[in-house]
Amino acid sequence: MATTERRHHFIRTSPFTEAPAVRYVWAIARIALGWVFLWAFLDKTFGLGHETAKAQAWIDGGHPTSGFLSKAAAGPFQGFYNDLAGHAIVDWLFMLGLLGIGTALILGIGMRFAAAAGALLLVMMWSAVLPPENNVLMDDHLIYATVLVGLALVDAGDTLGLGGWWGRLPFVRKYPITR
Repeated sequence: MATTERRHHFIRTSPFTEAPAVRYVWAIARIALGWVFLWAFLDKTFGLGHETAKAQAWIDGGHPTSGFLSKAAAGPFQGFYNDLAGHAIVDWLFMLGLLGIGTALILGIGMRFAAAAGALLLVMMWSAVLPPENNVLMDDHLIYATVLVGLALVDAGDTLGLGGWWGRLPFVRKYPITR
């Protein structure tokens, strides 16, 4: 099926979303954002020294949620996030989320799940730092969340990714939400 004939559940096709240059821009944004998530996973797992010191590595007994959540700003959710910091189940959910979202974005598969999970994670991270440091309302977490939604809406996994192949799998055809 030619790309100009495609129909999408969320948006109608248009020259803007189907132009090859635009598809490549979305694909590069998808891979870059996937790397943001995957790098956070790797750094927190192995303590690569960028944001996580070796002594704080998850594989060495560190708690990946302790630093960020225990230092949550004095915003409206401070107590909630401080209470979550360092709990094993929260660490596991956070780390599996980073790994799954990053991998899905880089590969271009499961974009709808990755976008939904990633946007939820990012909005939660935004709410943990209320009010944002450099702006009354907006910060990079909300911008990334918006980009994730855009990536899913334009099937960004199909270009420079495995999204086309993924979309043809019988399971994905039967359950389009897994696209």
